[in-house]
Amino acid sequence: MANEWFETVAIAQKRAKKRLPRSVYGALIAGAEAGVSMNDNLQAFNELGLRPVTAGQSPERAMDTTIMGQPASMPVMISPTGVQAVHPDGEEAVARGSAARGIPMGLSSFGSKPIESVIQGNPQLFFQIYWAGDLDSMIGRMERARAAGAVGMILTLDWSFSHGRDWGSPEIPQSIDLKTAMKHAPDVLTRPAWLKDWVRSGALPQLGVPNFGPKDAPAPGFFEAYGTWMGTPPPTWEDVARLVEAWGGPFMVKGVGRPDEARRAVDAGATAISVSNHGGNNIDSSPAPIRVLPEIVDAVGADIEVLLDGGVRRGSDVVKALALGARGVLIGRAYLWGLAANGQAGVENVLDILRNGIDSTLLGLGKSSIADLSPDDVIIPDGFCPPRL
Repeated sequence: MANEWFETVAIAQKRAKKRLPRSVYGALIAGAEAGVSMNDNLQAFNELGLRPVTAGQSPERAMDTTIMGQPASMPVMISPTGVQAVHPDGEEAVARGSAARGIPMGLSSFGSKPIESVIQGNPQLFFQIYWAGDLDSMIGRMERARAAGAVGMILTLDWSFSHGRDWGSPEIPQSIDLKTAMKHAPDVLTRPAWLKDWVRSGALPQLGVPNFGPKDAPAPGFFEAYGTWMGTPPPTWEDVARLVEAWGGPFMVKGVGRPDEARRAVDAGATAISVSNHGGNNIDSSPAPIRVLPEIVDAVGADIEVLLDGGVRRGSDVVKALALGARGVLIGRAYLWGLAANGQAGVENVLDILRNGIDSTLLGLGKSSIADLSPDDVIIPDGFCPPRL
């Protein structure tokens, strides 16, 4: 049997591309319009330099921390992502893999597995919702998560429903029936390993979203829930404050890209923000989160936990974000590549890559702990950050 271990996230992505049907892989690529923001999320990390030392390094490096009150073995958290048809075990495999590596997990309200089963794999679970439907329905989703044991809430606001992609959008069916299966058969049959996994599971990929409604109700379809989301008027910050109050515990606002809005999140009572452009799926040409992170940290870093989500592929990326003031990072595509490549073991493989990369970077910088990192450890080129507001 071929060695299924991979040494970088880039290799995991290559294996995912080789394993997944073209339409499924295209859904993971996602992005919006010309892909400017999606690509900048990666490029921005490459523009930042590091200042290594030569001798005197600590023999041990500490990287444990807390994220929204939850202990984490390293400053990394699983970002919530939607329907995970890349592997039959989906979010359940991600939960087991992240728990095995001691980090918290976010679960999407558009996830393919119910929270009641996912949380069995990782009790350090934060539930994510979109501003979709009326306030009562949103509170109902939160109460279901509370009953299941969720430790915190994530409200994602960074999406502008820009659907066009210059490289073409994947065709996502409403459901998997015989007609749909026949239509996609030529694509699927070119990926026998992926098909074999699903045959072994005894099921077909499901495009329902079981966490979008009440626990015992039939799961609405992805496009039904997506339509509800699209048709809901955007929230005000007063609306956000109502949700924060209704939850009454750790609460992250995800999608902040401006210092003034970071301040509004603080005023609304949120306990954390994620600096994010939704992996390049928000309005295209929005800057990479790492470019605006220093300005946001300067504005609110003493009053709220600031995390970064977007473009993290290496442990050195995590270190750069921490040095510029983030408490931790969220990863999305990186663990999905691992899940697609090798299930739960692939998720653990990705997390091991990040852990080893953090450790190696701390060693090279002569740091004994992530707490010792500062902006002085990073070389920021002129023009890297946009003009401050």
